[in-house]
Amino acid sequence: MKRGMIVGLCLLFACGAAFAGGKKAAKPAAGAEDPSLENVLAKKKLVMGLDDSFPPMGFRNEANEIVGYDVDVAKEVASRLGVELALQPIDWNAKEQELNTGQIDCIWNGFTITEERAQNIRFSPPYLKNTQVVVVRADAAYATLADLAGKNVGTQAGSSSVHAIDAAPDFKASLNQVIETKDFLTALMDLEVGGVDAVVIDLVVANDNIQRSGKALRIMDETLGAEEFGIGFRKGDKALADKVWDTLRAMAGDGTLERITTQWFGSNISIIGK
Repeated sequence: MKRGMIVGLCLLFACGAAFAGGKKAAKPAAGAEDPSLENVLAKKKLVMGLDDSFPPMGFRNEANEIVGYDVDVAKEVASRLGVELALQPIDWNAKEQELNTGQIDCIWNGFTITEERAQNIRFSPPYLKNTQVVVVRADAAYATLADLAGKNVGTQAGSSSVHAIDAAPDFKASLNQVIETKDFLTALMDLEVGGVDAVVIDLVVANDNIQRSGKALRIMDETLGAEEFGIGFRKGDKALADKVWDTLRAMAGDGTLERITTQWFGSNISIIGK
């Protein structure tokens, strides 16, 4: 009986030790809950998802190189982190899937902050203001949104312009049709040839396209609302998001961000630190 009790006690202590050891092993190490920054530093690469037909934020130049305002800013951030910036063009309609499946580390390309998107994405604070505007041909008689009643309006699928149209139900209901294209450049080409009567588009894109191309287009005075651009990260990637934002603040403080912004827009329209 005594021998049996001793064996039983030994087994009990062994089980208790194993249980305690199991609990200890299951506890994540400090910082393991969010290895996002460490992962980027370890692979020495920050993968930036973008729409490569969204000038001036990100687009292909005549040499087929991806350039743009967001590209230049992100390159400087990556350099200060000591990593390479990898530019990954994505289907803008599947941007959240690309992010959440780990194909990219962030969405950084004139990405409008919305409540709906923020349910699934961790946004940085806003870095640039924008407005949803309507572009028409220069010789068109349209002066107000009401003048577009019964007309066809184009925009980019999956863009915040779609949300802007949806957020103006009376305007949307007045239209004959909303035609969604793969990108804004295609929508603007459709406008030029008369495929649509107007295009709802980001102000920064509209201004850049009209100024650089000299196309006979104009921006209507009445808009569909103001918005702000932010950088999108996975919900759990707080460490990476915070480090990128801290780096941007440092760039704003030392004048680097002002220099890049002025090169692309003619003045410092960045709102970081303001």
